[in-house]
Amino acid sequence: MSKYSPEIVKKICSLLEKDSYTIEEVCANVGINEDTYYDWQKNKSDFSEAIKKAREVYVNKMLRDCERSLNKLVNGFDYEEVKTTIVDDGRGKPKIKEKTTTKKTAAPNLGAIIHYQTNKDPDNWKNRQAVDHTTNGKEINERVLVLEKEEDRKRLEEMRKFVEDGEMPSIKGAYD
Repeated sequence: MSKYSPEIVKKICSLLEKDSYTIEEVCANVGINEDTYYDWQKNKSDFSEAIKKAREVYVNKMLRDCERSLNKLVNGFDYEEVKTTIVDDGRGKPKIKEKTTTKKTAAPNLGAIIHYQTNKDPDNWKNRQAVDHTTNGKEINERVLVLEKEEDRKRLEEMRKFVEDGEMPSIKGAYD
């Protein structure tokens, strides 16, 4: 087992703050066994707190980077595209024949705009509609038919009796 020291804790935390290393990668980098890492995490509260804070630093850094990237996508941005044509110089070595730089603009990204609006101002920008499927606070559990003719209402009643009681409809033309 490696000897626990503030220096090794500092190295581990430095790695955890910089990137999304796995525990295996962190341990290999600082020269300790994974079992040692987990033992320290379980038994040494200062180590446990230090790695927790280091992970929080990494997460906060990633959130800032995401916010910056999203900002670029929402607003659009300018960039340069460089094209280089390379040819053989006659002695088997590459030689730059032509190099062109073009200034381009990336338009705002509609998906990023929608994401930003729905997450930052959900009261005004919803990505879904709320539809109330109730009547007077009660849910509708069956289809509702609007029957304007008395004949249609009688036919419907006869059909209900047939379904519920097996009574054959007596209205002529009910199944014509």
